[in-house]
Amino acid sequence: METTLYCFSGTGNSLVVARDIAAGLGQTEIIPLARALREGVKNRSERIGIVFPVYIWGLPLVVADFLKKLKPSDATYFFAVCTYGGFPAGTLVQARKLLAANGVKLSAGFGVKMPGNYAPLYGAIPEEKQAQLFAAEKDKVQKIIRAVKERKAASPEKSSFVINYIFTDIVYKFSAPHMPVMDSKFMADDKCNSCGVCARVCPAKNIELKDGKPVWLHRCFQCMACLQWCPVEAIQYGEATAKRKRYRHPGVKLDDFLIE
Repeated sequence: METTLYCFSGTGNSLVVARDIAAGLGQTEIIPLARALREGVKNRSERIGIVFPVYIWGLPLVVADFLKKLKPSDATYFFAVCTYGGFPAGTLVQARKLLAANGVKLSAGFGVKMPGNYAPLYGAIPEEKQAQLFAAEKDKVQKIIRAVKERKAASPEKSSFVINYIFTDIVYKFSAPHMPVMDSKFMADDKCNSCGVCARVCPAKNIELKDGKPVWLHRCFQCMACLQWCPVEAIQYGEATAKRKRYRHPGVKLDDFLIE
């Protein structure tokens, strides 16, 4: 296999970007990052890419854990792609530093703006704005494909120094360690029908059904898959999400996220 893409995605943005990159590169396998973290990196592709969303203006903790396990011998060209709703801040610089600590050089890092999914703060944006972002994603992915095919070396894309300092170096630094226990605000309301979809889509395997209702186990990735994929919109995060429109990328389906 010439290229392996490790992908972490809760509602489809990063998965669609990974699929579009794979289609353009050819000879590419997409592997769920959470599964690879459990099983280990077993391939030896010429190129390895990591596609993931930005969380709290930095790396999802599961992505950080995975990057720490990569080794120089795993590939000869490493690249990273982050999807973001607001701005990337210093996320890809974080990725470069974590890889460098293992002797791995991040050859290039790219950001792709997509609709946000963080329901605790906002609902899905209007579909016409989503469509604009999806069209821009196609154009950006073509640039990424060309760069990867040519094995170009490029500095990670990032926001301004001030934004990176405030949001990645300060806000992320103090907030990210609390992500696993931020699931304490999740709950299932009276609409819950005990279908178990929330548990089946959780990449952290953080949800169990007890007496037919979901219980969160405090090892949360904050991907919002449980909330966004609930077929009856019974999963809430605090009091505000019940009135907010859910978001899932229209190019994915539930089966894409069911955990093996």
